[in-house]
Amino acid sequence: VCLCLLFPFSIFRSSCEVVSKSSNEKLKQGIAVRFHGEEGMGQGVVREWFDILSNEIINPDYALFTQSADGTTFQPNSNSSVNPDHLNYFRFAGQILGLALYHRQLVNIYFTRSFYKHILGIPVNYQDVSSIDPEYAKNLQWILDNDISDLGLELTFSVETDVFGAMEEVPIKPGGTSIQVTQENKEEYVQLVTELRMTRAIQPQINAFLLGFHTFIPPSLIQLFDEFELELLLSGMPEIDVMDWNRNTEYSSGYDLQEPVIQWFWEVVENFTQEERVLLLQFVTGSSRVPHGGFAYLMGGSGLQKFTIAAVPYTPNLLPTSSTCINMLKLPEYPSKDVLRNRLLVALHCGSYGYTMA
Repeated sequence: VCLCLLFPFSIFRSSCEVVSKSSNEKLKQGIAVRFHGEEGMGQGVVREWFDILSNEIINPDYALFTQSADGTTFQPNSNSSVNPDHLNYFRFAGQILGLALYHRQLVNIYFTRSFYKHILGIPVNYQDVSSIDPEYAKNLQWILDNDISDLGLELTFSVETDVFGAMEEVPIKPGGTSIQVTQENKEEYVQLVTELRMTRAIQPQINAFLLGFHTFIPPSLIQLFDEFELELLLSGMPEIDVMDWNRNTEYSSGYDLQEPVIQWFWEVVENFTQEERVLLLQFVTGSSRVPHGGFAYLMGGSGLQKFTIAAVPYTPNLLPTSSTCINMLKLPEYPSKDVLRNRLLVALHCGSYGYTMA
């Protein structure tokens, strides 16, 4: 298919129109792009087209996506209906990412971990809330970590939400406004609140996006991957400068640069493959994206937040864990470099969010 497009001010709308009128089978066979008034064609122009559309999809003027709390990843905008064409555009965004994956083109965009899960059909969990509201995520974590029996929280299975400009109490399960949250049912409450914030609030946008995406990439194929692998498939493998990473790391809970465990850690990372380094970055920060300017500009949930390694007392088989909203690796005080390397790789390949033993 040859896409003849106006450039640059209306490329999003003109691309949407041309793609919607093209047959899916022809789009799968190949894409040739020619910008209006320019002679160039070929793979370089196709790559430029995908690159420009990556930026246009997250253009605030279209109100399709909003920045996450760290300012570097994007999430569907629950208020995107301010744009009357928003669901058509979400479908188009899904088509573009599906086409990019089908034709092995990279896109210059990073989504929240929860949105990758939505693409894959993986349920979200309370830790995913930290990407859009770190404080709310901490509150949910606190509820799970503490006995709430005698605290008098007076929580019910409902939330206050803005309904056409007025705050209303909305049940998160049938009869929820009269069901008290207890020590016994708090895990269900946390999961339902998470689903409301992360899924139900943007369900039409997710459905429209997936309608476009599945045109080119069937669910059975994409579900072979996890959310970390999907990010790398769409956005590529970044180059990671370990020296810059080391220089811009902070330590807490008793660790410092002279500690043997920390020296072993950096020796292990130095010997990692590029893929393993990316897994580590994803594991601790939630994204494979290296900030422009390097690790000094790493963002957390409340602004600049350097990569941090915190000490944890060692017990046999204990895995490292992470707090992605504050870019913190909780690294046990391992007795040797070999044990550290083994436990770290198990955590990276198995994903030990919320799990400490393996």
